[in-house]
Amino acid sequence: MSRSHAAPAGRQAPDDVFLYTRADDPLAQPLVEALTQEYDSRYGDFFREPGVPPEMQRYPAEAFLAPEGNFLLLLRQGQAVGGGAFKRHDGQTAEFKRIWTREDLRRQGLARRVLVELEAQAWRQGYRRIYLTTGCRQPEAVALYLGWGYRALYDPRIDPEIHRTLPFEKKLRPPTPVALASVRSGPQAAVGSNA
Repeated sequence: MSRSHAAPAGRQAPDDVFLYTRADDPLAQPLVEALTQEYDSRYGDFFREPGVPPEMQRYPAEAFLAPEGNFLLLLRQGQAVGGGAFKRHDGQTAEFKRIWTREDLRRQGLARRVLVELEAQAWRQGYRRIYLTTGCRQPEAVALYLGWGYRALYDPRIDPEIHRTLPFEKKLRPPTPVALASVRSGPQAAVGSNA
């Protein structure tokens, strides 16, 4: 298994690093397991349809490999405390998936740092637009995306349970040192991709 890059990942903890790796990396397992449990606790059978795999089993690890995708972990003292991924949606659009932070570390800006890093990497890989969805029972994710310049592709005046899945989009701009400084401290290292 190849891991391509670790870069400083913010001001909150000096040993936080971003790691681009594979979705099936053992370091990612706590993220995948916790996200699966969170989806189950929030949604139960709400999204289950006969013959359709649950969200966390819907895409193979290969869907998040470069050059069309990537998988990011935010590590603190060698443990995954956050992460996210993207895959190809179309030739100009990356679809973000699996954006998550460890439950006991929420409300510290970690998800925003992951989001900014994923946007920068998507830009470096040639994407110019982001598409993502979140579930109707994740108001904190909705607030994050709206607060970070994403445009809702649904009518937010309607009860979100009617929509079930809430889509968003954002046109990307080249990453700026100011935006990256909000998520990374120290010298800016070149960010690789998984292989």
